[in-house]
Amino acid sequence: MSGFQLVNGLAGLLIVTSLLVITARRPTGSAFYYALQSLVLVAIFLTLGATVGSHELTAWAATSFVTKVLLVPILMTRLLGRLDDVKLGSGERVPPAVSVLMAAVVVVLCFWVVDGVSLPAAEAIKPALAVSLGHFFLGLAAIVTQRNILKQVFGYCLMENGSHLTLALLAAKAPEVVEIGIATDAVFAVVIMAVLGLQIHRTLGTLDADQLTSLKG
Repeated sequence: MSGFQLVNGLAGLLIVTSLLVITARRPTGSAFYYALQSLVLVAIFLTLGATVGSHELTAWAATSFVTKVLLVPILMTRLLGRLDDVKLGSGERVPPAVSVLMAAVVVVLCFWVVDGVSLPAAEAIKPALAVSLGHFFLGLAAIVTQRNILKQVFGYCLMENGSHLTLALLAAKAPEVVEIGIATDAVFAVVIMAVLGLQIHRTLGTLDADQLTSLKG
């Protein structure tokens, strides 16, 4: 199996882990599956870096392991562990079966769009590129379909992973400072959103976005 084939195969696992993140019954379960997904992303960076001879992607892999596999899941688990209650609104606006169907439709559409792309650098990794685009839209779907605002945060994380993979596939030799900027932005954004979620729970006693329908001055 060539390096590009392995990259395409690993990219398929990202869709599976995305569905696990979206359909997990508890926020801490989503944190675990997000860490697992990020580990797959690290493997993609390492494989792609070795295949195209990019030491920059090796550095990306190391940074992503520290921030996405370890730091963000640990912070989220510590922040959300005491709020890990399905009654707080961790259900879905749509059934899990519909989420799976939506994911399939999104991925098929992204494959159709990417198939028309004519870029020499992307020719061997079109399946992975389609998955990266689909991954972004799955994150957006998670924000829309999840009632638990903390699980909506994980939707943002999925979108960030998708855009991160797209950048790695199309700009494998981008400077390491780009990766540092992305990682820093993701960590701070997730922490800020998680803290806001905790404050909402302390103030209103709920994490269910459907119940946040009025403003109080």
